[in-house]
Amino acid sequence: MAISRATTEKVRERADIEDVVNDYVPLKKKGQNLWACCPFHNEKSPSFSVSPAKQIYKCFGCGKAGDPIQFVMDIEGVGFNEAIRHLAKKYGIEVEEDKANTPEEIQAYNERESLYIALNFAKDFFVKNLHTEEGRAIGLSYFKERGFNQNIIEKFDLGYTLDGWDHLLKAAKEAGHSEEILLKAGLVLQKEGDPNRVYDRFRGRVTFTIHNLGGKPIGFGARILTQDKKQPKYINSPETEVYHKSDVLYGMFQAKKSIREKDNCYLVEGYTDVISMHLAGIENVVASSGTSLTENQIKLIKRFTDNVTVLFDGDAAGIKASLRGIDMLLEGGLNVKAVVFPDGDDPDSYSRKVGSQVFADYLVSNAQDFIAFKISLYADEAANDPVKRAELIKQVVQSLAKIPEPIIRSVYVRQSAKLLEIEEEIIQIELNKILLKVQKDQYFRDQREQETADTPFEDFLPTKEEPLPYSSQLEAQEREMMRMLVNYGFEMVSEELSVCEYLLQETHDLTFETPVFNKILNLYKQALSKGILPQPTYFMESQDSEVKKEVINMITRKHEISRLWQERFQIFTTTEADDLAKSVYDNILRLKQKVIKKMLEESRHKIKYAQEAGESSEEMDEKLRVYMELKKFQTEIDKQLGIVISN
Repeated sequence: MAISRATTEKVRERADIEDVVNDYVPLKKKGQNLWACCPFHNEKSPSFSVSPAKQIYKCFGCGKAGDPIQFVMDIEGVGFNEAIRHLAKKYGIEVEEDKANTPEEIQAYNERESLYIALNFAKDFFVKNLHTEEGRAIGLSYFKERGFNQNIIEKFDLGYTLDGWDHLLKAAKEAGHSEEILLKAGLVLQKEGDPNRVYDRFRGRVTFTIHNLGGKPIGFGARILTQDKKQPKYINSPETEVYHKSDVLYGMFQAKKSIREKDNCYLVEGYTDVISMHLAGIENVVASSGTSLTENQIKLIKRFTDNVTVLFDGDAAGIKASLRGIDMLLEGGLNVKAVVFPDGDDPDSYSRKVGSQVFADYLVSNAQDFIAFKISLYADEAANDPVKRAELIKQVVQSLAKIPEPIIRSVYVRQSAKLLEIEEEIIQIELNKILLKVQKDQYFRDQREQETADTPFEDFLPTKEEPLPYSSQLEAQEREMMRMLVNYGFEMVSEELSVCEYLLQETHDLTFETPVFNKILNLYKQALSKGILPQPTYFMESQDSEVKKEVINMITRKHEISRLWQERFQIFTTTEADDLAKSVYDNILRLKQKVIKKMLEESRHKIKYAQEAGESSEEMDEKLRVYMELKKFQTEIDKQLGIVISN
């Protein structure tokens, strides 16, 4: 059903953009607005802005923008009505229904809501089962043995599934839930080859409810308590319309506030590790639930903090097998530390063994940054073995290459050299090899993408006979630079600096490719050497007809704003002369931009023909290195010009 206009208006009036966004992203005040790293795309520095005064958000990186309702739609991936319901629940607003939507919209909405309702029913059913005779004897007894008190059981919606084929199925159908929805929710199974035989997925196990960020049950993990080796220890909910394993971290709903406050997230392996840490008073903890970390899970952590501390069981072999997860966290732009528990212990067993305070102190005193952690992990076996020592260095460098931020990377290079007792230059050389290969691979990926686009990459590159397309653009910008010099060279951009001094300082290392502009520039410099600050009329005395013609073009305009128009209608426009310092600065940036673009085109040209000529890998690497350096310069200049390139 559609939501009434009155309900929508109430939500608009009550929903506060800062409050809504803060549920997902930690905001920091800067000036009049609040800022954060965008939750919709990867970035290293905050470009996501929230304006409490205007009640809007805007990302200057990916372009996402809107009000509190649109934010919920974007972040939760839901439609307008669901976003209104979400905010209405948050602010305690009663939802009034209006006229019906299309049949398809009604069906999609009803099915999604039915899944949530069925999953919530299952959660309540499993929780109630703890208080049955079987539940108390088996499920509740197990939780008590683990030290889980009633508060923690309720906090995490822990439960028990009765040992039978269809206890949940019967109860759910009696409560009005259809068999189809129960199947789609992953709560029941259909026997292969017999569609009429449907039975409970979870039977005779304790259950751990998996919540989404809003606290709704979306799935379950279920642990067997018997020693039946034919049964898996854990059974988990399958992928459904509302549960995507790769997007979810167990305990994030209970942890998100603490993660934001502590500005750190502890990452553990299983359900009981999370719960034991809550018992120890540490709530900023989530679990990957025994699966490999995914990119979306890392993005989920980054919504709330840039800092992660990974907790490892005291098993060296297991730790080494898990190191890929650390590299993924680094690649995701997170600052990573690690804590290793004594051999044979995990967060759950160690916290129960030593108590809450000792456990909390251990986490603080034993946290190592990822470099020190990785080196210490292999230190003993690499100490007297040159081959293993070399392998360790390679592994450390590979992790360093995952760090996207150059400044942080350089700090770790210095630390690694110290810990490994080798020259910093050696690490930097090996690191550069990896980074260059990454750039090289990216370049050829871009090339392949270009080849599959409407305009093939080869067509984009010039042939030897064709003029470079950016030559004409560069010529136009060189003309613009000379126009500024001729028209305003004698003006001041500050109390101590003239336009000509500023322009000549900024462009002293550039060579103009258009001959006539070089002539004008040389005449200008000759005049300065004689103590003359030339005005446009100075160039009229030149014997060079080409120079005179070009200067005349520079000092005349095709269109002028009528003074009568301004005086009669009081309509005024700003000109480049009104803010000369900015006009000159932008002009210089645009000239440098065009020079870089032309150099990039020439670089692509060289790479293409080097490939065709079969040049050596060293020669190709050097050409690619030059290309990537030019791309960096281009990006920096584009940023200064306020140009945003969408990915």
